[in-house]
Amino acid sequence: MGRGMSLHIGLNFVDPEHYQWDGALAACEYDATDMEALAAGLGYKPRTVLLTKDATSRKVIAGIKKAAKTLVAGDTFLVTYAGHGGQVPDTNGDEAKKDPGERGEYADEYDETWLLYDRELIDDELYALWALFAPKVRIIVLSDSCHSGTITRDRPKSIDPLPSRRMPAQRATEVYEAHKKLYDGIQAKIPSRDAKSIKASVVLISGCQDNQTSGDGDRNGRFTGQLKTVWNNGSFNGPLPKLHKAILTGMPPFQTPNYYTIGARDTTLTSKPAFHI
Repeated sequence: MGRGMSLHIGLNFVDPEHYQWDGALAACEYDATDMEALAAGLGYKPRTVLLTKDATSRKVIAGIKKAAKTLVAGDTFLVTYAGHGGQVPDTNGDEAKKDPGERGEYADEYDETWLLYDRELIDDELYALWALFAPKVRIIVLSDSCHSGTITRDRPKSIDPLPSRRMPAQRATEVYEAHKKLYDGIQAKIPSRDAKSIKASVVLISGCQDNQTSGDGDRNGRFTGQLKTVWNNGSFNGPLPKLHKAILTGMPPFQTPNYYTIGARDTTLTSKPAFHI
């Protein structure tokens, strides 16, 4: 039996000095602590929880690098994120070069981001971090956010009664323009993302599709709340694909969680109980 480590990130607001906007949400910290409790019940140890002001780029990157140095073949790393999703313009061209095995993403001219407290974490950075893990490590990422959404495409008017976990497009543009040197510099320093460089097996389940938004809530985001309902205190014993399908059955048509994989294929992720160690 391998070992499991986990990292749980939840931001109810972000640094207004950097974003010129606090992005206030209600349930993201609850999402993070609830997912940490799920991981605890499955024997993940150590577990790290980073909430709002503690969820900085430095601490999140350090947490992932620590797992990369620790875990070996057969081990599992669970990462959960609850907060706003955003975008910055793709300056290294990797968004136009989609790997055939990278299922579930949409090629465009923007990199997707997680809004951490001090700055946005670009998906290129995550790819570079996943590439640090040893072969046959399993990485499961749950992102209860509007993880993507293309600024250049028309988006339908939201009919969701819940507040959105998507950074407004105009705000995303303004933040990028205000910190263009920072975000362009990050992309320049990181190799163009390449799924073939990732030897671990990575599964991402995100809160919605590209042209949708993820709803916040009072106690949980809609995606995390439905995941908890399906999980039913651990009575669910199906693999990740079945978990994803079960979550879908309880979601409204305007929020459809996405599922895709990158890196090496690992049949245990599709055949053994979800989140198993």
